Amino acid sequence: MSARILIIALGLTALLAGLGMYYLQVYAYYDELSAEQVGPVLLVPQGSDAGEPVAVQDLRAIDSNSSPIRFRACFTVPEPLDGLAGRYAPYEDPTPLNAPSWFDCFDARTIGEALEAGTARAFLSVKDIRYGIDRVVAVLPDGRGFAWHQINACGEVVFDGQPAPEGCPPVPERNE
Repeated sequence: MSARILIIALGLTALLAGLGMYYLQVYAYYDELSAEQVGPVLLVPQGSDAGEPVAVQDLRAIDSNSSPIRFRACFTVPEPLDGLAGRYAPYEDPTPLNAPSWFDCFDARTIGEALEAGTARAFLSVKDIRYGIDRVVAVLPDGRGFAWHQINACGEVVFDGQPAPEGCPPVPERNE
């Protein structure tokens, strides 16, 4: 009888720990952001290093202090995609990251498939928003836009504990 009680207690403890972990990963660390907290949506013009604001509507965004790559945003862009593509710098190898299921406007699979098919375009929004992390914006032909943070080439190397490759900015002391 005592073995049965022990097994039930261990099972309940594991279940509660699992539910707690799920809640922490999916809900607890994310904050919904207002448009003012996000600031303007920027795109970097071709041949430039500084982003300029583009008009967007219906901005929704989430972020988390627990990781620099948890930022996600959804919005609509009134300007046609071809106009944006003619003026703004493309982002090489964009990889949208999954968002929590409750943030239903951001579907990384759909965005990724559209980027691979060439129907959507990705643009550089902010280079090194934090060291080794870029903000990327993707726009679909219907005007839906998405933003996320992605580890760039410098970040991949430095975050693996290697020295910064040539051409990368100096590593801030807190990342070393």
